Amino acid sequence: MIHVIGNATIDTVIRLERFPVPGETLVAKPGTREDFGGKGANQAVAIARCGAPVRLLAAVGRDEIGRRVRAHLMAEGVATDGLWEWWGHSDRCIIYVDHAGENTIVSLIDAATAFDPLATTAIAHEIGAGDYVLLQGNLRPDVTRRCTDLAKEHGAITVLNPSPTYPAREYDWPRIDLAVVNRVEAIELGGDADPGRAAAALLEAGAGAVVLTAGAAGATWIGRGRRIHVAAPPVCAVETVGAGDVFCGVLVASLAGAQSPETALSCAVEAAAVAVTRSGVVSSFPSAAEMRQILRLKEQVR
Repeated sequence: MIHVIGNATIDTVIRLERFPVPGETLVAKPGTREDFGGKGANQAVAIARCGAPVRLLAAVGRDEIGRRVRAHLMAEGVATDGLWEWWGHSDRCIIYVDHAGENTIVSLIDAATAFDPLATTAIAHEIGAGDYVLLQGNLRPDVTRRCTDLAKEHGAITVLNPSPTYPAREYDWPRIDLAVVNRVEAIELGGDADPGRAAAALLEAGAGAVVLTAGAAGATWIGRGRRIHVAAPPVCAVETVGAGDVFCGVLVASLAGAQSPETALSCAVEAAAVAVTRSGVVSSFPSAAEMRQILRLKEQVR
């Protein structure tokens, strides 16, 4: 079982010709839309579409958004017994996309901030040896640390996608079996202006392995004595929203399915490349049928 501990939101995607500078007001392009999102929910959906058993632990409000999120996850095949209803509103994300498909995100995380899965769910009794526990950066740092501690106590494999990031001092890297970071996150957390050296610094700090994603340049697995790079296929990017979550979800699903790091990395890069050619968040993800095709082809190559 893969336990994704994170958040679930409704995303509002706003398209702009360019991002505003401080003090400037811009008019959005036509076509503003809503989609399901939240890094935890996104990654859980990507995992489910790979055919892997997955549970999402997240907070939703007792409101229409919360009901929509729960129904959406159930329809995707994600176990929802770890969803906690709190008294406030469900979380939202506002995503701005420029003409080149790059994005900036503003998240409202009141529900995620209030969420403590160890106090509000049965996760302590559900994690088993060999399970995967996948976390992001939307929960409080102390909650993330306690969840990784619990996972290690139960013999589970811990994966951290630290987005959004905490201050570097908040991380306990020796408790993380695999860290998945992009270039900006690597530089911020590794303390080096070079993303590759910064990612290697996380390995030095105790992480079991680090995957550095680089968008159109592909991704690199950095392990102890092992370095694997997979190039991304050339595509015409429409939007990059959610591509990192597709990558992370497919990577973890592939590893949990006993794929090699090289095959898992290749599957994840391929799935993310598909997502950036489409608009939307979850709506841009490869379908379950497309995921099966990606996984099958990469396994045959291996």
